[in-house]
Amino acid sequence: MNEDILINITPQETRVALILQGAVQELHIERTLSRGLAGNVYHGKVVRVLPGMQSAFIDIGLERAAFLHIADIWDARSHDGQNAPPTPIEKMLFDGQAITVQVIKDPIGTKGARLSTQISIAGRMLVYLPQDSHIGISQRIENEADRELLRSRVQSMLPPEEKGGYIVRTMAEDASDTDLQSDVDYLRKTWGVISQTARSKPAPSLLYQDLNLAQRVLRDFVHDETASIQVDSRENFVMLSEFAAAFTPSVLTRLQHYTGERPLFDLYGVEDEIERALGRRVDLKSGGYLIVDQTEAMTTIDVNTGGYVGGRNFDDTIFKTNLEAAHAIARQLRLRNLGGIIILDFIDMGNTEHCSAVLTELKKTLSRDRTKVSVSGFSALGLVEMTRKRTRESLAHILCEPCPACSGKGMVKTSRTICYEILRELLREAKQFNPREFRILASQLVVDMFLEEESQHLAMLGDFIGKPISLQVETGYPQEQYDIILM
Repeated sequence: MNEDILINITPQETRVALILQGAVQELHIERTLSRGLAGNVYHGKVVRVLPGMQSAFIDIGLERAAFLHIADIWDARSHDGQNAPPTPIEKMLFDGQAITVQVIKDPIGTKGARLSTQISIAGRMLVYLPQDSHIGISQRIENEADRELLRSRVQSMLPPEEKGGYIVRTMAEDASDTDLQSDVDYLRKTWGVISQTARSKPAPSLLYQDLNLAQRVLRDFVHDETASIQVDSRENFVMLSEFAAAFTPSVLTRLQHYTGERPLFDLYGVEDEIERALGRRVDLKSGGYLIVDQTEAMTTIDVNTGGYVGGRNFDDTIFKTNLEAAHAIARQLRLRNLGGIIILDFIDMGNTEHCSAVLTELKKTLSRDRTKVSVSGFSALGLVEMTRKRTRESLAHILCEPCPACSGKGMVKTSRTICYEILRELLREAKQFNPREFRILASQLVVDMFLEEESQHLAMLGDFIGKPISLQVETGYPQEQYDIILM
């Protein structure tokens, strides 16, 4: 099945959509303002060494000098297994010295960026450590046999002159030799460019910036079934073509500049898909639907038959709805980038064969997910528990914020509930103070409720406290907000 990749680039953000059989499968968004400095490599200049703090300030071309501590200097550490004290920083650095550093923490407030001299360049499956010599394996790969096999596979791909080391990431667990070799070649070539640039550029200057989203797409997302990569920006098409020619030449022939009159995302219906992906309800073609609820602890997905009555009997209807839901769930997880613990509530099935078939179909559709997924069977309560690795913020967290009216609860108190809260508050105020009049400031709906259905209760309270009560509409107040003014 051929896959198309759409890249929409504007000065403020880059958006990527993966299209398979006419349907959006994945969405990736990166905003210019949210791109940090962490991972960037600079040719810096020492501006001040502080022996008392065993640290130094380094000019890397930013508004504020960056901070380098002795603990983050690779050459100061003991690499022979001995616990010898580090060499004092004043014996290693001096004012005006040029030094290659990498940002490990972005500037925050008045503090400058934090630096390290241990450089690491991340690829899709490997991390290159040019100053180290060992091959490390991610701790998440727990099987010792698998760890040793990965270590030997990577070792066999390294040229004899290789002096650097590698960290094998979790994603490499199921990678082919071709994928691993491509990552090794890309990382060595990247480090070669950094080293050459450091010799030719003056300090301070930027040597390497972590890849932007469009470049990561060419490096990580393209595979044999990718038919085309369409870019709607001429300038960025040229830049991506140069990047592909240098680092990923196999994708160059599939890279295209989109010049149509209609916006690229409109042409493929991506904008509408984004709007639907932000909603709770996902309609199925059969008439059934999903309800997706994302919470702090987990995500729950509930399957409902809705108006679907297409089966030969009720059990058959439930089975077909659950099968369709399995495909829709796998797509929604990728589309919304939902991670962490996920609970699936399929419609209850009495037939164990149907349960097994739905679970098999779910695992089959999830196998296309580039993010690591683990699925358990049906629990005693008929729920399917699964996990999906968190790799980035979900689509909703990137595009949305909590509602100011409900503070993210998803619901607000009724106008009648607010009226009763105000009546109780008035009674409390009347026992403590003795004003000439009480004035209620509230939203239009709450005031209307007091003037109509709750007018009798308001009048009774006014008689009881012996004070007049007036109403005033505040158009800017949400339904739950109110104030009581003592006149």
